[in-house]
Amino acid sequence: MKTVDLEVRPIHHRLEDRVRAHILLCMLAYYVEWHMLEAWRELTFADEDQEAKAARDPVAPAQRSAAAQKKAETRKLADGTPAHSFRTLLEVLATIVSNTCRVPGSTSDAATFTIVTTPDDFQPGQGNSSTASARRQNADTRFSLSPGQTKEI
Repeated sequence: MKTVDLEVRPIHHRLEDRVRAHILLCMLAYYVEWHMLEAWRELTFADEDQEAKAARDPVAPAQRSAAAQKKAETRKLADGTPAHSFRTLLEVLATIVSNTCRVPGSTSDAATFTIVTTPDDFQPGQGNSSTASARRQNADTRFSLSPGQTKEI
């Protein structure tokens, strides 16, 4: 179950409860990673042909589909965007951040506003079209007046 990205290594816990808790956290991390890999399969270098995977001999070496080989050779997806490893995909997605801002020197109950960083063309939901740039220009023009109230600016 050890993967390249999970980095399970020796632990230095001596109490049984702490060892069990550590192993539980490692298994939960692996489970989350596995689900993320499955959900983002088409964005990574992974083979998307799940029918062939189910039909092949489990003892024979795995064979990549033609689409997966093309993805690996060109390092691009079918729509021309770059293909990623799991690690590089996380790095790209980590650049989208939501910041809640308040005027410096104001009180804690003063109005706040939220700014979401502008995703680039390769981040999900944006695409490479002219409508994507229009969405980016109009994104996040709301600010909070009080809990539950917003106003467009």
